[in-house]
Amino acid sequence: MTITIYGIKSCSTMKKAFTKLDELNVGYDFHDYKKQGIDRESVQRWVDELGIDKVLNKRGTTWRKLTDEQKQSADANIDNAIDLLVTNTSMIKRPIVEGHIDDKNQAQQILLCGFDATEFEANFQ
Repeated sequence: MTITIYGIKSCSTMKKAFTKLDELNVGYDFHDYKKQGIDRESVQRWVDELGIDKVLNKRGTTWRKLTDEQKQSADANIDNAIDLLVTNTSMIKRPIVEGHIDDKNQAQQILLCGFDATEFEANFQ
């Protein structure tokens, strides 16, 4: 099993996710946006698979602080939205959990966005 959890260490939702993964004895690598940033290819992959509405957090203060022009540009063009996510990683919903799980000699790709204890249990049992 190879799992990476993406987010910001001080985020309360991230702390819940770390605790749940630890409870489930799931090993993981942590990618801290504040220290490591994120590449456009990763964000593009997440948006392609999950959709921009799932990945872009419009409820946070970072989104609310954008100008109306920036918000309209992001809403009108997905490439602009992805560019905003790369430069403003606080707007990426947390956590993003990505990796491979070996299940009965078969690798399964996993990509989760946001913390849901039930979803974590279902994917990591």
